[in-house]
Amino acid sequence: MTALETSLAFHRAWMAGDIDTALQHVAPDVVCDAPAGRITGIAEFRAFIEPFSRLLTGSHLHGAFGDDTTSVLFYDTATRPVPHAPGAEHHTVTDGRITHVRIVFDRVPFEAARAAAR
Repeated sequence: MTALETSLAFHRAWMAGDIDTALQHVAPDVVCDAPAGRITGIAEFRAFIEPFSRLLTGSHLHGAFGDDTTSVLFYDTATRPVPHAPGAEHHTVTDGRITHVRIVFDRVPFEAARAAAR
């Protein structure tokens, strides 16, 4: 698989809520840099992505680009608390597994939804 194919397989499974399949495309020692900080290892990464997958009601992939070792995905998600949440990910892929993830998304709508729920 190319880096882009690996990332797309991960993304499709994650957005469908199939975390076990998604993590088959992730290295055990993955490093993820997200707005909340650095996450290391597959157990911490699972704990980070799994709760979000349970909130998802839909997603739309706007674009995906890659080369031999990296890929970039740009997408929108719809969740129960926030109907429109754009995000982007940059993946580094080594030997068919994602080894580094950098996630960019706007946390403000999620913080506003949490504050409104109080």
